Amino acid sequence: MQEFTVTIKNQKKAVKASKGSDLLSVLVKAGIILNAACGGDGICGKCKVIIRSGEFRAEESKLIKEADRKKGIVLACQAIIEGDLEVEIPKESSQAHEKISHESEEFTKGIILKREGEFPISPLVRKIYIELPSPTLDDNVSDVERIEREIRSRLDHLMLSARLSSVKHLSEMIRESDFKVTVVLGYKAGEVEMLTVEPGDTTKANYGFAFDIGTTTVVGQLIDLNTREILGTRIAFNKQSVYGSDVITRIVHGSDPKGLGELNGAVIDNIDDIIVDLTAFCNVSLGDVYAVSYAGNMTMMHLLLKIDPANIRKAPYIPTTTVFPVINSAEMGIELNPHSISSFLPGVATYVGGDIVGGVLACGIYDSDDMSLLADIGTNGEIVLGNKEWMIGSAASAGPAFEGSGLAFGMKAVNGAIDKVTISDGLEVSVGTIGDSKPRGICGSGYIDILCQMLKRSLITKDGKFNRSIKSKRVRKNDVNYEFVVVFKKESGIGKDIVITEDDIENLKRSKGAIYSAIMALLNKVEKSVADIKKIYIAGGFGNYLNIENAIFIGLLPDTDRSVYEFVGNSSLAGARMALVSHKAYEKANEIYKNITYVDLSSEPNYMDEYIASLFFPHTDIGRFPSVQL
Repeated sequence: MQEFTVTIKNQKKAVKASKGSDLLSVLVKAGIILNAACGGDGICGKCKVIIRSGEFRAEESKLIKEADRKKGIVLACQAIIEGDLEVEIPKESSQAHEKISHESEEFTKGIILKREGEFPISPLVRKIYIELPSPTLDDNVSDVERIEREIRSRLDHLMLSARLSSVKHLSEMIRESDFKVTVVLGYKAGEVEMLTVEPGDTTKANYGFAFDIGTTTVVGQLIDLNTREILGTRIAFNKQSVYGSDVITRIVHGSDPKGLGELNGAVIDNIDDIIVDLTAFCNVSLGDVYAVSYAGNMTMMHLLLKIDPANIRKAPYIPTTTVFPVINSAEMGIELNPHSISSFLPGVATYVGGDIVGGVLACGIYDSDDMSLLADIGTNGEIVLGNKEWMIGSAASAGPAFEGSGLAFGMKAVNGAIDKVTISDGLEVSVGTIGDSKPRGICGSGYIDILCQMLKRSLITKDGKFNRSIKSKRVRKNDVNYEFVVVFKKESGIGKDIVITEDDIENLKRSKGAIYSAIMALLNKVEKSVADIKKIYIAGGFGNYLNIENAIFIGLLPDTDRSVYEFVGNSSLAGARMALVSHKAYEKANEIYKNITYVDLSSEPNYMDEYIASLFFPHTDIGRFPSVQL
């Protein structure tokens, strides 16, 4: 088999590649991650690279303009290597995998912490220091029984088990420690397991990790299990994104053993990276980390545990399981203390997972007298409506548009992403970016601002089409239809104009319509109105930057009293953390999922009517949005 060298000029890297390999796969294996929202199918146009020299073949794509093709620009997923190559990766194609610089303050500011105090500190793994009486002829029970006897004297109604690995070298260790030891106990399957025994008193060093495994990002927090203190937070882009930006694309990729292994390995790498980074930063020994708690949607949990997800996308859409047992972390291949255990928040159904159960736990919907709504607006729009008497949940087929995928200059909420936009009467544009960096693209909250501002300035009509009578250098015709220049080339950080196209608006219109119509369909299901909702919790990283007035103006969210809305940040992560620090909270999560009735919107008789009616700005029935003046 012939091998060639691919040199990435602007990253000063060189990698080996077999003849016939596609360039995207070669770059991924070398740790160079490109935007590839479609998973390498050649339909998103995000993985553009410039081939400066060398032999290759590539199918022509309508996503590459003829002028760009002459410059050597191709889609990496469609470029087949036939010789040595020199490649340059444009800034807009690179998928940053560094930690997001603003995560510690911005990402956690909306998380509800007050409810955590309602559950006692009783972590998934706890440490108990004991001083054992030395064996005698009269007290000649085994070492394990001696430990169990002492533990049972402190904990009532205890069913205690032990691993072989925890007792193999127990005899020598407890004698070397003069029978003064710390027993590490883990709550597992309704009983308490003796995970290991440590010499001396190590009770002050007991740590755990809480993870939200999102489709777009993986977020981890290192927690002191004795105090609930959050020692640090890290966010990384989910490395699975190179195989597709949405869950359906990843399910397709993961439906064979090779693809499943790639997706599983990618997210395990994310987790390992965060664990190593945070423990080093916080000066915590990996040996003192005994517990990990995870929350995520159903697809992410299947891929995390290397469970075939194929049937999630095939009628009648049945996951392998919605409830996952507490397991040894080593079974997952996590590089952590071999005695550590991992738990997972249960899900409700195929598209309502442990992330939304964690949100219900964190927001307290399950014990509220008033009717509340939780909307987790991310790559998947998951919604729960209810109170302590009843809860129903569903998922909106919103797609990943609000995460920046499928849009000409869409990007995730990272440094350089436009997250705030105002347009003056004279059509001058002012933008704000995350990190105050030069604009590189537009994230979800930025697009909502743009839509709102364009509607107010009559740049677009209610159906999302550009007003052709507007005369401005910012409104122009492209190869297909029309576009609006948000940032001109000289002011951008990517060396080209940043625009929003008519196709982008159509995608965003469908996404906002899916979320709004899902909310209304659930209300119709229980014969309630928007006015009956006493609290609307907006969850997800997206909510950190969302302008609620603008979101209502375009018809994404119901037009109701603004005091009803509350941003709760990453409620999935909050739920995972609560279940980590208190096994009572974990038990509550296992009650919550049983009390949420899943509603399949596709089978709801009025859902499609609601959806079609929502495909205007803000809505075909303007009476639903009394505060919106157009």
